[in-house]
Amino acid sequence: MAQYGKTSYWDERYTKDPEPFDWYQRYSGVRDLVNQYVKREDVILMAGAGNSRLTEDMFEDGYSTITNIDVSRVVIDQQIDRYKDKPTLQWQQMNVTALDFPDETFDVVIAKATLDAVLCGEGSTANVAKFCSEVSRVLKPTGVFFIVSYGVPDNRLNYLEKEDLYSWNVSVHTVPKPTVSAAAVPSAEDANGVHYIYICAKGGAAEEG
Repeated sequence: MAQYGKTSYWDERYTKDPEPFDWYQRYSGVRDLVNQYVKREDVILMAGAGNSRLTEDMFEDGYSTITNIDVSRVVIDQQIDRYKDKPTLQWQQMNVTALDFPDETFDVVIAKATLDAVLCGEGSTANVAKFCSEVSRVLKPTGVFFIVSYGVPDNRLNYLEKEDLYSWNVSVHTVPKPTVSAAAVPSAEDANGVHYIYICAKGGAAEEG
């Protein structure tokens, strides 16, 4: 999995396979939580957007102002071309550990699988700290960092629960992993059967779920 932390891996992957691909969850799987924490008029940053359909699906659901960034120039160019008919969707090549945005730009930052990818790379602990620090900086005072991860709370909260550094409170939700068979719906108590949604909310907006 170490390759997931390398830009060269993603450039090669997107060159070979430009078709849309969603890690972990489609929008339908996290829609209820997105609706709970994200308002339609919010200014949103999709961090590590890749060629996921999440932005498109959210756009169709009324979330129109979404800036999408990815470390891979290849996929950003593909997405600019794919969504050229949707001018409110912006696409920029950028590293999540060094965001080229002013302070307090976004209401919401969404990272689906991105935190996990950063953790796969060299210097992962330092890079996750940079990622979180940059997200905290570009979020508005009541902003929300919405993370979709396979990582269990015992691990991921070590990186996220640093209120003195990031000025947010963290709550954890679970969503069932997508299943091929409807008969194989996993229990929400089965750690292997769920993905974790970490809500890092500034201004005390987090709710236990």
